[in-house]
Amino acid sequence: MSSSLPEGPAAPIPPPRAAVLSWSGGKDSSLALWEARRLGWGVRWLLTTVTEAYGRVSMHGVREELLDEQAQGVGVEVRKVRIPSPCTNAEYEARMGRAVRELVAEGADAFVFGDLFLADVRAYREAHLRDLGVAALFPLWGRDTAALARTFVAAGFRAYVVCLDPRRLDRALAGAPFDDAFLDRLPSDVDPCGERGEFHTFVWDGPIFRQPLVVATGEVVERDGFVFCDLVAGP
Repeated sequence: MSSSLPEGPAAPIPPPRAAVLSWSGGKDSSLALWEARRLGWGVRWLLTTVTEAYGRVSMHGVREELLDEQAQGVGVEVRKVRIPSPCTNAEYEARMGRAVRELVAEGADAFVFGDLFLADVRAYREAHLRDLGVAALFPLWGRDTAALARTFVAAGFRAYVVCLDPRRLDRALAGAPFDDAFLDRLPSDVDPCGERGEFHTFVWDGPIFRQPLVVATGEVVERDGFVFCDLVAGP
């Protein structure tokens, strides 16, 4: 398996120099950063939603301090959009909209996303950025997700499964390394990249990092219909 992504779309002319990358801390956003750098796009900020009541990355459940370490590890400033729990769609859009407008005012010239094939999600993002006059870029769009997942592993990225939908996956896989063994265990109806929300990951090493993070798996809990594996910083 090749340790680099197959050739994707050509870089915009001119390529963005102060892009914002939508960052979850998982494999798809990590691959999007890797590909953006290959294309010569300047990624100046990471943008992440954090559930304010818990101090954790929304949906993934990763501690905020690990998000900070991750941003330092890849050498990009992280901006956080704090949202309540529960959060209505209107409140989410209001808070995210403020953050996006602030970044555009600071010089952001594009927003980069790790989306793979969900057309409605892409259309939603493009519609909300169109009025601001900045591009929405999708460097991984349309890639074969099975090949993409294997490339992620072959390239030396290392990640843990931090959240999964127990209706789609065995609860025992919470906290598992995202590796070839994990991919071999996936049911045939689960996307290898979890694009439909079947699972989420936290990346702690790989070619985008200056040095690996030190993390360990902790308690596994079930909450709001999902199974989460807590990650803790190592010594």
